[in-house]
Formats: sequence, C-alpha cells, structure tokens
Amino acid sequence: MKIDAAVLVESGRTRPYAESEPLVVTALELDEPGPGEIGVRIEAAGVCHSDLSVVDGNRPRPLPMALGHEAAGIVESLGEGVDDIEIGTRVVMAFLPRCGECAECATDGRLPCAPGSAANNAGTLLGGDKRLHGTDDSEIFHHLGVSGFATHVVVDRRSAVAVGADVPPEVAAVLGCAVLTGGGAVINAGKPSPGDTVMVVGLGGVGMAAVLTAVSLGTGDVIAVDSLPEKLAAATAAGASAVYTPAELVDQGITAAVVIEAAGNARAFETAVAATAAGGITVTVGLPAPDARSSISPLGLTAQARTIVGSYLGSAVPSRDIPIYEQLWREGKLPVEQLISSRIALRDINAAMDSLADGAAIRQVIVFDQE
Repeated sequence: MKIDAAVLVESGRTRPYAESEPLVVTALELDEPGPGEIGVRIEAAGVCHSDLSVVDGNRPRPLPMALGHEAAGIVESLGEGVDDIEIGTRVVMAFLPRCGECAECATDGRLPCAPGSAANNAGTLLGGDKRLHGTDDSEIFHHLGVSGFATHVVVDRRSAVAVGADVPPEVAAVLGCAVLTGGGAVINAGKPSPGDTVMVVGLGGVGMAAVLTAVSLGTGDVIAVDSLPEKLAAATAAGASAVYTPAELVDQGITAAVVIEAAGNARAFETAVAATAAGGITVTVGLPAPDARSSISPLGLTAQARTIVGSYLGSAVPSRDIPIYEQLWREGKLPVEQLISSRIALRDINAAMDSLADGAAIRQVIVFDQE
C-alpha cells in the first residue's frame, strides 16, 4: 500500500532544520505484514530526542530511514501466525522489541534484547526484514523497528503492546518511550524506598515522565532540576515538591537518595552524581553524544557508598510495564497528558526537531487527523 512518511535523507545538516529540511515527507510503498508481523494505522507519534540524535548525527543509522519510534495506532492487518491480537485493537509501539529467548531477555529488563538491538542497528524489523520501499522500489530502512512518523507501519508483533480503547492515542504514544524510559528509571532502576527523596535532572519528555511517576509513587519528596524556568514551572504543576536550576542545586547543596539523570549530557550527569546523597543511587537514562566524557570523584563513590546505574529504556519489559502505566493513568495517578506540550502535523516535523534541539519542548506529538 502507499503511505506518507517522514524520511531522513541526510544526517548532520545545519540548523535550522526547518530550512535545511533533513526530513522529507514523501510517499512510500509499504508491504503487507509477513509472518509474525502486524500492520498498524498510526494515530499519534511523539517527537523524541532519540529521533533528533539520528537527525543531528550523534546516532549514525543507515539511510534513507523513515524515522519515529514513539507511536500508537490501530491494528489493521495480521501476518501469518499472529493469533493473539485482534484487528481494531489500539497498540503502543515498543522501540526495543524483546525476543524472549536470548540471555539478555532473561535479565528481567536490565539488559536490552540482543536480537532486538541488532535489528535496530541494522534498520530492520526484529525478524531481519524491511517492509518499506520508495515508489521507485529504492531501499528504505526502519527506525528502531517502528518508523512511526508515517500514516501506516508494519512492525513485528513483539514491537506492539495492546492497550484499552479508552486510552487516547496521544497518551498511548508517549507510554511507549517517554513513560517507559522515565518511569522505568524510577521504578525499575531507582527503586525508591518509603521516605526516599527522588530528584530528576533534565525535564524533557523522559525527565517529566520520571517526575510524574515519582509523584504517583508517593514515597517521598520529588525534586526537579532544569535550567529553563518554563520547565521548572511544568514540574511544579506536575506535583514536584521543589524545583531548582543546576546552579541553585549546587549553591544550596541539595541532595537526594535517588537521582535520575535524564538530560543526556555530560554536565547533567556530573550534576546528578554530585547531588546523590550518601548511600544513594544515580540512575543515568539520558543518551549523550558518543564522545561525551564526564569527570567524577571515585573516592566520593567509595567513601559514601554511592551507586551509579545505567538504565536503557527504563530497564523495562514493555509487555509487562506498559499495562502498569496504563492502569495508573486510568486511575488518575499518572496524568500523562501533562507531558504533551503541543500537537502538530507530520508536515511540521523539521520545525519540531528545531524546538526539540532548543530544549523548548517537553513532548510534541504528531496527530494524524490534523493532516
């Protein structure tokens, strides 16, 4: 079938992206789903820093590639052997599918699935195939097994998690990356105990999801840290007990038992480690540039018995964790709508990358009925 999608034709173009247009919205051909795959009509897709990192060249990927990995939509077709989901079901995309068979999948989310990671790096679906082509039959790669900046997708069945019809598409979309990553950094990696203060450094979509999740747990105070006043205001509205700029945090010597670093840069990581209390844990979930380096004191880790933990995708098992966040949303404990800073059309994708790079957005969501 013919679809419209945002295709990255070249990484590393100069900004503003609204002028250099690294992403081109174009017609593509989409194959029918193969064995173990499903066809989905996309309703909403979030614009995430992991998309920007491919656009700016920090995460090299095979090109041309149809971008987008945080998305939700309606199942419209089933490949051979898929009998555990019905046509018409709303699904959330999981950008790191889990095969369920490798040694990494046996770590309960601590390590990424090895075949899933390999497929993502190669720009294929989990089974190794590609279902996208240019109208001239040219090769188009998949982004993280999803390619959600498109009207329709084909994904491996293990890249989709069913949710209830009552979950709005925009909410469902951000469950699949921002909430899985930020929420999982708190619940799966940080594991705060009753009375523990949780601090979040960096208030993009992932960081704000961590704030919302920490507030929903109610284990202790929640501190939010960012350099932008508007993001600190958003964190206050989300229930944070206190907000600080990085400079204020250092000047006042504020610390917390669990500190989540969600900014994805070296300085933020250093700030998070320095703000971790004795005996506490620093969870780093942001993705900095590959050549980024930080300087910390090993003595501070040893003498104060502090721990640093890396957490990819919030150490999540999507099929297990997405239903948990879905239910928290349904009970009014996790107001995911607060993550959505704007609703845009697919044609706005290059300008959306500029907003993301400027740090001005929490979560921009492409809503396809705006086309």
